[in-house]
Amino acid sequence: MTDMHAADVTKVFRRPNFLIIGAAKSGTTSLWHYLDQHPQVYMSPRKHTRFFSFTEANPSFCGPPLEREATPYAVVDHSDYHELFAGAKDEVAVGEASHSYMYQPIAARRIKDYDPDMKLVAVLRHPAERAFSHYQQMIRDGREDIPDFLQALKIEPLRIEKRWWPDFHYVRIGLYHEQLARYYELFDPGRIKVYLYEDLSGNPLEVVRDLFGFLGVDEDFVPETSLRYNASGIPKSRFLHTLLQEARTLAPVVKTLLPERQTRRLMRLGSALHNRNLTRPRLELEVRRLVTERYFRRDILLLQELIDRDLSSWLA
Repeated sequence: MTDMHAADVTKVFRRPNFLIIGAAKSGTTSLWHYLDQHPQVYMSPRKHTRFFSFTEANPSFCGPPLEREATPYAVVDHSDYHELFAGAKDEVAVGEASHSYMYQPIAARRIKDYDPDMKLVAVLRHPAERAFSHYQQMIRDGREDIPDFLQALKIEPLRIEKRWWPDFHYVRIGLYHEQLARYYELFDPGRIKVYLYEDLSGNPLEVVRDLFGFLGVDEDFVPETSLRYNASGIPKSRFLHTLLQEARTLAPVVKTLLPERQTRRLMRLGSALHNRNLTRPRLELEVRRLVTERYFRRDILLLQELIDRDLSSWLA
């Protein structure tokens, strides 16, 4: 990695002091929006910088490519990365969210080298439910051509062997124990905060205020938490879905042109329209049990010991 401690001598910048590291399809986008509302928190305007996950700006993967993705795929130059935090002033907590940090093996060590005191936040969803949501997103985006969920899981090892995009690693991304263990080996456990998706969806305000305390900002601030962001499902109107996806790519520009209150109103409106335009297939209980037993049981048992949470409901 380029010397990540090197400073741009011509500009004073803020460095991130916390990261949302994952997991994908577990509410990290919603958490980003909730944190971004706090006056003492600054979030990078780009989500998924992937700075610590990749050494190439546009790594070569196989399989159906992304149609609408930030360019480059990963921010790899340290000056470009720090430029994302140029808007930070006197905020106490400065951070970003890239769910690839939990999954990509090199990220934990690179984060440790960058800042051994970094605070880390993870949200974990039942791995079978997460895989199904991820699969539905790939169906929604027209990238997954296997119409059967179980078949897509079965073919995953072959796709990984052929270096398909991580977006198609439905099972592998849900093996949380082996991913989080890397962080617990490198960082003081007191600097790692792990929530469950059930916590965030069931009582988002309680989770966010607990997170405020972890980050050292005012816990009494009440953000708007009624909306879910980046929900998965099948679009009722493909035209509206495409329109809203295109509009999302303009969000960083809009934030520089409009007052913050108007920007937030537009983002809430876009997310509400996105959610209403989706039909959400549910994972049948028997399929969830089958997938859990086949792919995740051992990892779940190890995970609950690592994070000291009872995950028996995940095995039911």
